[in-house]
Amino acid sequence: MTDSLTLVNTESLVALYGKVPPLDEFRLRSINVDWRGPTVTLRVDLSTFPAALPPEWEDADIDTVQCHLQFLAVADLSLAKWQPPVHSASLDAQPLGEERRIRVRVTGPGVDLGFTSNESVLVGHVSGFKVAADGTDGGRHLFSRRIDSLRHEIIPETDEKTFYGRL
Repeated sequence: MTDSLTLVNTESLVALYGKVPPLDEFRLRSINVDWRGPTVTLRVDLSTFPAALPPEWEDADIDTVQCHLQFLAVADLSLAKWQPPVHSASLDAQPLGEERRIRVRVTGPGVDLGFTSNESVLVGHVSGFKVAADGTDGGRHLFSRRIDSLRHEIIPETDEKTFYGRL
């Protein structure tokens, strides 16, 4: 159940889909933990593709939309399993009933992640790309935000703090 999430910065997703697409199932590309904040950022491939693409993406050969989900004020972190690639993961968020906190579980073949966080979740770095024959996402990405498209053509390595730390 992802109804417990309060999504922030959803404009790019709404522009693509007309509304926020389902975020309870996805392909999980990376998990980034940052002690400052503290935050957990998930880089995910969305399970649905938009019916209409923005004009700047129309002639591009893309088949997948990716974004980052950043959870704030993280505590009680447990990563019991992480064996990428994770082709199918589920996100479950349950309210804790105290100070806008939620318990988050991300599970699937190759991942078992749990933590508590604030119910506000930042959405960012929305991009479109073509999945490579080997299933990777290392090729060219078309970003929805101009600043991302000026700075990046491909997804930076997970230690690139300005990309993973700032949405």
